[in-house]
Amino acid sequence: MRFTITKGRKSQAAMEFLMTYGWAILVVLAAIAALAYFGVLSPEKFLPEKCLIETGFTCISSKVEPAQSTIVLSNGLGKTLTIDSIQIGDCTQTFSTSMMSEDEKTFVITGCSNGDSRDTFKGEVAIKFTEKRTNLSKTAYGIINTKIE
Repeated sequence: MRFTITKGRKSQAAMEFLMTYGWAILVVLAAIAALAYFGVLSPEKFLPEKCLIETGFTCISSKVEPAQSTIVLSNGLGKTLTIDSIQIGDCTQTFSTSMMSEDEKTFVITGCSNGDSRDTFKGEVAIKFTEKRTNLSKTAYGIINTKIE
């Protein structure tokens, strides 16, 4: 008889131990879920800004605003070319800008709806250009990840 009473007390102590730590773990998980829901744990807020274009072009700098996007490009193709159009996200602008090898030019794309200030902008870049010597039309692709200013 003593054995069953001792066994009951041990199992009650074990059950209380598990319940106490179970509630503590549940509270911690709820706190982490709340932080994630409100965007405190969003990794995009901690990632650096980036502007990457495929080999041949260098993205020197970029700026995204609610109504326009600005990109500074360098021609590293070693050829003279004409920039026909640039698309950043859903916004496209046509140009007829000539770029010699190693030239840097600033391009402003207006009439955009990129979002609200302080939001994170992540968009694809498509640069359509024509090589002067061969008259071939090509497209270079890239990405921009930055905050909207």
